[in-house]
Amino acid sequence: MNEAIRNVSPSSVPQASAALNSPARVLLASLVGTTIEFFDFYVYATAAVLVFPTLFFPNSDATTALLASFATFSIAFFARPMGAVVFGHFGDRIGRKTTLVAALLTMGISTVVIGLLPTYEKIGVFAPLLLALCRFGQGFGLGGEWGGAVLLATENAPEGKRSWYGMFPQLGAPVGLFLSSGLFWILLHFISKDALLSWGWRVPFLASTVLIVIGLWVRFSITETPAFQKAIDAHERVAVPVVELFRSHKRSIFLGTFVALATFVLFYIGSAYLLSYNIKVLGMPFVEALEVQILGSVVFGIFIPLIGKLGDRFGRREMLIGTTVLIGLFSFLLPSLMTGGAVGIFLFSGLSMALMGMTYGLIGTALAAPFPTSVRYTGSSITFNLAGIFGASLAPYIATWLFSNYGIDYVGYYMGLAALITLVCILASGKDEV
Repeated sequence: MNEAIRNVSPSSVPQASAALNSPARVLLASLVGTTIEFFDFYVYATAAVLVFPTLFFPNSDATTALLASFATFSIAFFARPMGAVVFGHFGDRIGRKTTLVAALLTMGISTVVIGLLPTYEKIGVFAPLLLALCRFGQGFGLGGEWGGAVLLATENAPEGKRSWYGMFPQLGAPVGLFLSSGLFWILLHFISKDALLSWGWRVPFLASTVLIVIGLWVRFSITETPAFQKAIDAHERVAVPVVELFRSHKRSIFLGTFVALATFVLFYIGSAYLLSYNIKVLGMPFVEALEVQILGSVVFGIFIPLIGKLGDRFGRREMLIGTTVLIGLFSFLLPSLMTGGAVGIFLFSGLSMALMGMTYGLIGTALAAPFPTSVRYTGSSITFNLAGIFGASLAPYIATWLFSNYGIDYVGYYMGLAALITLVCILASGKDEV
């Protein structure tokens, strides 16, 4: 028996492993993981608007408290590149599967701890500090999760179906948004606003435990991707992926960061900022504001698989160019829609999330495309998360500040500028770089 084991060739191992990774299992594992990660992320985003200004920043006026809450929201985006470097290193060195499990646990534990935190009333200034620390943990975990989930899908994709496979982890974003908004919506139908502020806000964070268990079960059921196994067999792994990345792939990092800029700005204006605007500016009841967000998440989810098919058929780069032009044109409609009453708000949510599905469904595959297998986990993760800093981390804060100081027109200008920068970077990228 020992002789038989010694005689197993290395090449036979990846073939057996690859056979275990059925398409359904791969796509479910990539979708479930990102659903959990984005559920955790959006639970925080929703709470940052609905309850955190009151519970963690009670000694400020309403606008200042909201800005402080959005500032803690932004911390995660600065933590994400750090997570991308750490998890990317191990993802490119020891494998996608093990690293994805570690990233999921990091994000999940941070989320559950937020649900157990004492508020400002109990421990004073330590409450927002602990909140910020947990938010850092969320971002650190997500920094390693997203890139691995995208590679799990795309590195198992058959020829000609990379955009289709790559859109499955992206579906986790609208599903997570739907579940998080829906859970808050259910809570507000069964408990009062006072109860929500007292204890109800903790439920979505603690409910994340159930999703984490499901995610871990699915992740443990998969094997390593064929592309990474081939890199192991060919001895293509590099000692320090991040060093190799910045030595040989600086152009891809720079262009990829700004190729994703409009995606992030569009999403966080159409979700976190819109939720805040509806409640704080328009005086919309919490339940109705969440219904707008739930509708947006459904539209978001519909357009992701649609663009996945179109990307494979007509070209990913061409679809991204067309979508970015549409985002730029949409920015001119933003002021009239957001001041157009309930109809305008629903139209704004639906249109912004349709465009979001069209850009987000392709962005994962696009950001992974220019990097070789040996640094692909690190490269795609860092690029995505740098884009998060420039495009998402401060988007709700900037939009709130622009509206407060200059009016809603300037929020539209902000989105239009992001679309212009993204368009220039897509055009500057070669066909193999997006």
